[in-house]
This record gives sequence, C-alpha cells and structure tokens, in this order.
Amino acid sequence: TLKLALTFSKFDNLRNLSKLIMETKLDILPVEKWELFPEGQRPLLIAGPCSAESEVQVMQTARGLKAAGVNVFRAGIWKPRTHPNNFEGIGTPGLKWLQRVKNELGMKVATEVASEKHIFDCLKFGVDMVWIGARTTANPFLVQEIADALKDTDIPVLVKNPVNPDIDLWIGALERLNQAGIRKLGVIHRGFSTSEKIQYRNLPGWQLAVEMRTRYPEMPFFADPSHMGGARKYLNELSQRALDLGLDGLMIESHCDPSCAMSDAGQQVTPEDFAKLIGGLKVREADSDSPEYKENIDQLRAQIDIIDENLLYILSTRMNVSRSIGRYKKEHNIAILQTSRWDAVLSQMIEKAKEYGLSAEFVSTVFNAIHEESVQEQDKILSEGVQSSE
Repeated sequence: TLKLALTFSKFDNLRNLSKLIMETKLDILPVEKWELFPEGQRPLLIAGPCSAESEVQVMQTARGLKAAGVNVFRAGIWKPRTHPNNFEGIGTPGLKWLQRVKNELGMKVATEVASEKHIFDCLKFGVDMVWIGARTTANPFLVQEIADALKDTDIPVLVKNPVNPDIDLWIGALERLNQAGIRKLGVIHRGFSTSEKIQYRNLPGWQLAVEMRTRYPEMPFFADPSHMGGARKYLNELSQRALDLGLDGLMIESHCDPSCAMSDAGQQVTPEDFAKLIGGLKVREADSDSPEYKENIDQLRAQIDIIDENLLYILSTRMNVSRSIGRYKKEHNIAILQTSRWDAVLSQMIEKAKEYGLSAEFVSTVFNAIHEESVQEQDKILSEGVQSSE
C-alpha cells in the first residue's frame, strides 16, 4: 500500500509540476547572439578535459580539438568530488591555462562554477562561458549566490539538470539566473542518478529532456553524453540520440591522453577520436521544404490527431466506469484502494504490452497515471456529503 501511495504521489507531483512549468516564462537570448559558436555549426560543440591537470595537457588537448572544429574549449578547474581525498581540481591557477588557450588559439573557454568566488575568478581571467553542475543545480542557495554574482554581466550560463529527475528544480535554477538579468541561458542534459543497476553511469531520462525542450524550444539545449554514459563506448549512441531528439549541441570530454587522466578517465576520448565521433553522427533537419515530405507528414499527423481524440473518448469512458465503481463502493462501504487487484491488472497489462511492441516502463507509467486519476475520482465520490470537523 505504501508503494502504491508513493506512486500516486509521484504522478500527482508530476501533474502539478507540469501545470507550473506551463506558466513559467523565461527571457532568453538566441544562441546565435552569444558570439561563441561558428556560424552554421551543427551540432554546437563544447569539448575538453574533465579536469585541467597541467598547462601542457590543456594546450595539447585544445590544439587537437581546434583542429577537429571545436571553438568552445571546456575544462574543469574546480571539481566537486564525492570523497575529499580525490583530485578536486587544480583551482584558480588553472584559469591562466584557459586564458592562454583563448589568447593563443582564439578559442572560447568555459568551466564549471559552484560559488561566488568561482564567478569572480572566472570574470577576472576572461572566461567566456560557465556552467552550473548537477549537484549545484540541486541547491537553490548556491544557485542564488551565483546568480547574484553574475548580475550585470553578459556571460552565457549553461545549467545542468539536477542529480535527481526534478524538472521544477531545474527550471527554478533558470528562473533565478534569469531574474538576475542573465539572458544568455542554456541547459545541459547529463542524465540522472539512480539506485537501479543500469548500463550507463546515469539514467538518460530522455522524457524529461523532451519535456524541457517542448516547454522552452528557443533555449539552447546541450547533451552531455560523457557523464550520461560514463564510458567511451556509449558516446556514439547517446550523442546520436540527442541529435535525433533535436537537441542543439554536445558537451563531450576529451583528453590528450585519457589513460592517465586524473578524473573520469574511462569516459574521455582523444581529440582524434572526438573528430571521428562527430564526423560519424547524423544531424537531423528541423524541417523540410520537400512537397512530398510535407504531404506525407501531414497525413500521418492527421492520423495521430484522430487517434488522440479516440484516446480521449476511451479515457472518458473508462473514467465514467470508474466513477460507477466508486459509487458502488460507497454504497457497500468498501475502501477505494484494492492493491492486490491493481497489481494483478498492471502485471497483465505489462505482459500484454509485449504483443503490441510497447515497453513495460511506458505501459506502467501510463496505467499508473490512469489508475491514480481513477482513485482521485472515487475519493471525490466517497467524500461527498462528508461534513468538515472544523
């Protein structure tokens, strides 16, 4: 019963969050006006080592990436680590190396920030763009501190999704920055932490990326397949998936010698392998002027519209039956929740879903949402005529 109640709470929260999201507006400057990326570059590329470890490593990696067509060089200067004895970044002295990359190679430079001091140091050394990491995004106090430090500046800011799949927390960070006058705003999707055993380092959670993209189609949207996959072998599939979904760019970790990297060695690629990776990706068009495409896509979308309307009719019919069940339960003084019955129904639907080529996760999500709404409707019926104790 507790598990079922938590599931209901999850879907109720998602519904409330969706309503809040639809009401949120952000004043965002198009990425074309950021003056960071070469005109016409697709996808937008940000690459560099997880950590700046030495001046030689930074310069060698930057030269290789510039040859691969990268204009925005990233490197971690301060590294938030789980355990204190791990390498936590070279610190402020490393900003001089980024400054050298900028001056000698003509590249733009970017790094992660997590405090007011980081912002002030970045501004001092002419860093062109900063991003807020997943752990920091989850802390409104730190985000507000960063927003206040950035006030009256013109530096672009990218915000990674929080560690957990909380889209409201993600949007809240964007709101804080936007209210401080930051209009050059973008987001980075790097996946979410999970206790489940999965092949990737982080759960991709593409559905939340789609929801964010749908709500803010004008916002520059990057994927971070390095942190999402946690291993080089996943970079191609995750990068391609991001482009298939219409995301604007990629942030990928690259090191001149990944085997000796002081952090995240397994997910970094050499500049040469980075070039091969990007060269093998298929960039999808946002639209097409082909008359044949437009005619066929319009026909298919018309079919979808009809099916969607039929779905609404079926859902309405099901909900009416559920209300009748609620009235019958009230008449016979029966509790709303029948967990054993629902567990059996859900298991049956998940099994049947295989015949229709539908994933268990998708079917479970849809049917749990339907059931939660049915419970809410039945609860209204059982509550009718109940006098308040106040």
